[in-house]
Amino acid sequence: MSCVVAVVGATGVVGREMLRTLEARRFPASRVIALASPRSVGRKLPFAGGEIEVQVASPEAFAGVTYALFSAGASTARELAPAAAAHGAVVIDNSSAWRMDPEVPLIVPEVNMHAAAKRPRGIIANPNCSTIQMLVALKPLHDAARIRHIVVSTYQAASGKGQAAMEELLAQHHALMNGAAPPASILPGQLAMNVLMDWKASPGSDYSEEELKMVNETRKILGDDTIAVSPTTVRVPVVTGHSESVHVQFHRPMDAVEARRLLASAPGVKLFDEPYAPGRHPQPIHAVGTDDVFVGRVRDDLGVPGALNLFIVADNLRKGAALNAVQIAERLHA
Repeated sequence: MSCVVAVVGATGVVGREMLRTLEARRFPASRVIALASPRSVGRKLPFAGGEIEVQVASPEAFAGVTYALFSAGASTARELAPAAAAHGAVVIDNSSAWRMDPEVPLIVPEVNMHAAAKRPRGIIANPNCSTIQMLVALKPLHDAARIRHIVVSTYQAASGKGQAAMEELLAQHHALMNGAAPPASILPGQLAMNVLMDWKASPGSDYSEEELKMVNETRKILGDDTIAVSPTTVRVPVVTGHSESVHVQFHRPMDAVEARRLLASAPGVKLFDEPYAPGRHPQPIHAVGTDDVFVGRVRDDLGVPGALNLFIVADNLRKGAALNAVQIAERLHA
């Protein structure tokens, strides 16, 4: 059964990835509409061997749309998502606008797709990219032993901040190689050959907004407000591909042998099951352009019996954004 799909924010880095993902997965759309701000109207974007012309994102543009995939920022989502839903579209929003709304399900298809059945606003939220890849890896372990505490440190790529940040990172490298001062108008400082804390402060705490997203979204997706999450989010000089070092404790002990067995057959997971050796671990450069969440370095914690440590890597533009949204639409449409 065919349908009409609108991609809102189609000219952005995630919007373009949504179009590529729809094409690559042969989503059964009779028509795909590219929507963006007025300044992008008339631009041509490649799709399915041809081109589609960008139209203005307005409430009227959603007439007849079945699924509206949003990647246009929180303010646009707050303004236009209800209008799209009022026209009968199922909205799947990649921004932070609706994630913690109690009437909006927050969905990772491999983890809690059942929750998408109840969507009183007609809106489904895509989680934060770092939360998505972490929970794809942790869900089979949670089902087996119930997670009690997660300690996560992220190593997040520049593409998580958009096209301009990617370009500025490359410009910084070029400047440094030529003995010039690196430009820093998009990033909060020099990211090339450096690491940065690159998110807004969360009011009233010493945590960034990104860190608290991982706390709150994890609890909502897994349906357990008792799970403790201790996050540190860091931007690293990688163009695409987020990495995470994760320590996880359970309500019953779990060892690495059991964890590897569970992960080997987990949906969306590619397990690196070889013994430790330099360079033999999940790496962002290998994850780019792929759909899976790569999991390796699965090992027993040396200080906390029954706890585990893992290293998790994924393409943040695909599984962390575009692919997750398209997978939701696929399962709803099945």
